[in-house]
Amino acid sequence: MIPQTPDLSRRAFVRQACCAAVGTTGLLSALGQLRMIGAVAGDSLPRNTAAAVPADYKALVCLFLQGGIDSTSLLIPSDPSSFSAYSTARADLAVSPAGLLPISPRSYSDGRNYSLHPSAPHLQSLFAAQKLAILANVGTLVRPTTLAQYQAGTNLPPQLFSHSDQALQWQSSIPDQPFDTGWGGRLADLVDAQNSNNQISMSITLNGANSFQRGSAVTQYAINSSGVSSLSNTGSLSATPGVSTARSNGIRSLMRSTQENALAAAFGGITKASIDDGDLLGTVLRTAPALTTTFPGTGTAARLSMVAKLISISQALGLKRQIFFVQLGGWDMHGSQNSAYGPLLAELSGAMNAFYNATVELGVANQVTTFTASDFGRTYVPNAGGTDHGWGNHQLIMGGTVRGGDIYGQMPSLAVGGNDDTGRGRWLPSTSVDEYNATLATWFGVSAGNLSTVLPNIDRFAKPNLGFL
Repeated sequence: MIPQTPDLSRRAFVRQACCAAVGTTGLLSALGQLRMIGAVAGDSLPRNTAAAVPADYKALVCLFLQGGIDSTSLLIPSDPSSFSAYSTARADLAVSPAGLLPISPRSYSDGRNYSLHPSAPHLQSLFAAQKLAILANVGTLVRPTTLAQYQAGTNLPPQLFSHSDQALQWQSSIPDQPFDTGWGGRLADLVDAQNSNNQISMSITLNGANSFQRGSAVTQYAINSSGVSSLSNTGSLSATPGVSTARSNGIRSLMRSTQENALAAAFGGITKASIDDGDLLGTVLRTAPALTTTFPGTGTAARLSMVAKLISISQALGLKRQIFFVQLGGWDMHGSQNSAYGPLLAELSGAMNAFYNATVELGVANQVTTFTASDFGRTYVPNAGGTDHGWGNHQLIMGGTVRGGDIYGQMPSLAVGGNDDTGRGRWLPSTSVDEYNATLATWFGVSAGNLSTVLPNIDRFAKPNLGFL
């Protein structure tokens, strides 16, 4: 029996461990999802070398750009006439033409030339190598919507320019219903049977609990860029090698003991499962092959480096399908955008390039697709040194099977007050989030007949496959 101390009394521990368990496994609703993740695989897993990733493995990596990225500073019209109009509209946010990074789309043409922001040289290289595609003017839509309908207030997603609501709608892909599950969670629920071992969830988040990965059956599992996080006061050996086993073993014993009520017993089960899962994942992570790919010293790069390690041990974990969530915040730039935007975009560009190179090194570039998502776009017309909340936005898709080097969808006219403008350059989306997500889900292995299970509104839209994969 563990001696009771002020910070580890039985009652205090149950309260504290329950909260820690919820944070560590990424549970969004403790009472609704109280369950054990699975039995320990233990000695059946390799301890010294990571097995090769199976040929039928696939992973989706969601890069959520929290705050709403200004994509009209990412992709810039650069022919003389278009750039002149752009400079007038963007005023003090206009990028100097001298630093623009030109791109040459393989097939897309609307009479304009385009360039990337000077801080995205790696994105330019990936685009030129046809490993990166750009999806133009995508946003949350209840159904296809015209400017007249917007002006009449019909067919509109609720709370259109609200960060929390729009991020939730992007991650759920059901803007006209109360939130229940995310589309990544529904996708995981549908394909999880392909995984032979469900102790470590196929849905792993590097940025804590999120709406995208919330499913009905598959629970997201949270780790950090350094690996597994131990529960407070457990001394989990996987996270803290060298720590005495006395406390950890004692807590395991406590969690196996009869609890004073059903709720405490359920939380005890979750806590023990979290400890066991952390030990297992920590052990297998130590078998991950050392990568020669150099990752930049940024937070996003560190998280994507961990994703690469997790992919490399997928065979040891019995996983043929994985979904990852990585978030890069800071895009809500109402002021000081000229100084803040470039470094943040450079972080994104460098991290995505290193991650793609890591998938090449691991031999899985054709089996991993990375895609961006964001709350919304930004206004084309700036305010005092920044931008306000917008609607339609451009997104990036990267991977070995991506039909890159091209722009998909339809670019807005960029005419303030024109047919694509709902006000101040808030572009009316020409492509829905549902169509975007359906293309990704189809690549992941979802049949046409099952698409509506993942994306209930997809039948309202004309293009369930946009062609970038």
